[in-house]
Amino acid sequence: MGGTFLILNAGSSSVKFALHDAHTQARIARGAIEGIARAPKFTLHTGDEVETLHTEGIGGDTTAQIDWLLSVLNDRLGPLDIVAAGHRVVHGGKEFTAPTRVTDAVMARLAALSPLAPGHQPHNLAGIRATARHWPGVDQVACFDTAFHQTLPRCAQLFALPRRLSDAGILRYGFHGLSYDHIAGRLPVLLGSRVAQGKVIVAHLGSGASLCALQGGQSVDTTMGFTALDGLMMGTRCGQIDPGVLLHLMRTEGLDADALEQLLGHESGLLGVSGISPDMRDLLASPAPEAAEAVALFVHMILRQIGALTATLGGLDALVFTAGIGERAPEIRARVMAGLGWLGLVADDAANRANRTVISAPHSRVTAAMIPTDEEGVILRALWDIALR
Repeated sequence: MGGTFLILNAGSSSVKFALHDAHTQARIARGAIEGIARAPKFTLHTGDEVETLHTEGIGGDTTAQIDWLLSVLNDRLGPLDIVAAGHRVVHGGKEFTAPTRVTDAVMARLAALSPLAPGHQPHNLAGIRATARHWPGVDQVACFDTAFHQTLPRCAQLFALPRRLSDAGILRYGFHGLSYDHIAGRLPVLLGSRVAQGKVIVAHLGSGASLCALQGGQSVDTTMGFTALDGLMMGTRCGQIDPGVLLHLMRTEGLDADALEQLLGHESGLLGVSGISPDMRDLLASPAPEAAEAVALFVHMILRQIGALTATLGGLDALVFTAGIGERAPEIRARVMAGLGWLGLVADDAANRANRTVISAPHSRVTAAMIPTDEEGVILRALWDIALR
């Protein structure tokens, strides 16, 4: 097999990509457009070379950015012989439980799931459509964030709602599954088989944030639910909230579903509490008390949910930090670890500041680690398997 594999991970605030040789799987290039909604910046990595390009004048929506990205890649690195493309798709519902070859019928069903992930699914599907425009007829594979959580026990899936609603699919699906899949695969290599098969909580902390409880490398509980709004506080999303607050806002401020979606998904979280920024880097650098309060609440919600998942697991052998904040914010990791002394977790401050893999002390009863995620690598493996069928 010759040609090139294209991997797209399109979200509301960034579009990550990678190009791999379809025969050897060797990576040709990778990069991202970040800050789509604010100040887009395109970074291209080819070998040891790193290049930053400006994206002024091409529009702030994801579709325009993806079209521009694919054109630039084809012009600068091509013409590219794309033989297959793989995509992260956030919501697969009850139907899509494994990577799936994209057809018109599949696209229609995925589009119907967009109301369950309005901040993500339309962007994911925009990447598939853009790829089809640039390389008509190429095989495309969708990889689902919800698929990893198919192992959730029934009680972890259910909400305490009338049974007819759960029968209709209103369940806890869980998200960030590609990230958790990658971490689960790395645990035996980096932390040993005993830890990997034990009781592990993975903290995927980025602009979107969630926790996943692993037992024997499988998902048994997670903080995100029916949609990606639930659980932890995030960059612009509120996370867990009393539904009575929503009823109150509907009655007293006349908010409808669209207004609530905007408030909860785009105006809350770190941005809403601080009034400054959704970016943890900005908040940690700010002297404003509102920034400090937003950071403190972020850590508080993480600790609260770790306690709940530890109860689900019946103990804790390891805590793994990953994703943007989890990988690049030692201060946040330090604060979380400091709050888990009751579990016997003792941090290694020097290792944490140095971003080493194991960041707990040798005598710590709980192993703490920082493991970079690689969602694109999970997509590559799925693409390789399906493209070779």
